[in-house]
Amino acid sequence: MSEPLILGIETSCDETGVGLVRGNTLLADAVASSVDSHVRYGGVVPEVAARAHLEAMVPTLHRALELAGVRLSDVDALAVTAGPGLAGALLVGTAAAKSYALALDRPLYGVNHLAAHVAVDTLEHGDLPRPLVALLVSGGHTSLLLVDDIASDVRTLGATVDDAAGEAFDKVARLLGLPYPGGPVIDRVAVAGNPAAVAFPRGMTGPRDAAYDFSFSGLKTAVARWVERAGEPVSVADVAASFQEAVADVLLRKALRACRDHGVGDLLIGGGVAANSRLRELAAQRSAAAGVRLRVPRPGLCTDNGAMVAALGARVMAAGAKSSALDFATDPGLPVERVTV
Repeated sequence: MSEPLILGIETSCDETGVGLVRGNTLLADAVASSVDSHVRYGGVVPEVAARAHLEAMVPTLHRALELAGVRLSDVDALAVTAGPGLAGALLVGTAAAKSYALALDRPLYGVNHLAAHVAVDTLEHGDLPRPLVALLVSGGHTSLLLVDDIASDVRTLGATVDDAAGEAFDKVARLLGLPYPGGPVIDRVAVAGNPAAVAFPRGMTGPRDAAYDFSFSGLKTAVARWVERAGEPVSVADVAASFQEAVADVLLRKALRACRDHGVGDLLIGGGVAANSRLRELAAQRSAAAGVRLRVPRPGLCTDNGAMVAALGARVMAAGAKSSALDFATDPGLPVERVTV
């Protein structure tokens, strides 16, 4: 008997994602992004994002079904992001998922967005090793997790105390006169720069700092002060490369320390910033040197998508978890320890 077909819906921020997964096999991953609508504001506007989800939900779902070559009635269960995320955006996705679950008489799982960023790697590299340290890096989150069972046992080791790494990329890009979103642009520009040109600080890496927490606000300020002092012209490529190097350095120092401290031999990096080419390159080098096995999904699976939600739904359902009640509430601050609601 084949494994159940899971439909996943993701609307936590500015991507409307619908994915179809059977076991560890990805059948379809359809995404509609509203990023162009936010460019002039220099960041995501929650109300604009929610309205974009309303417009994109049904067409994106139909596109996913077409890509997978299945009918809606073939779906065995649904999963949807219940949090964390933008309140209005989450409501659009969960309302759609509840409607489809009710109409199809199928079980629905409200799942955690952060845990889904870990689960998505099963679609590329198979079942997750246990235990596992996961470094999640995105525009809204920077977290270190200890994962024993992605369906039920996820623990936070550390998190950002101010700006998330992706948020810092956006703010530094603005300082350098680069467009939004800043992450991909800085990645491209930094290729031509010298990562050792400017010795930017490595936040929260002192002996008295929290071992697994992150802070990028000071780094952002250091970039701003350096640009002010430097005057014109500023080597944007050098500043971008040096900033990017500082972020990657801190992320990997703490992630590999967590592996060492907890005796874990596997590290997974996920979230939108995991698509950054320098972070991936440096992670491969340092993990190999530390004797740690590295797992990083391909860039298309690092950014928000419905496939990751379906992947977590598949794992939760396989574990025999009880499905969510149709009246469950979304939670913009849902802690990662609550894998399902």
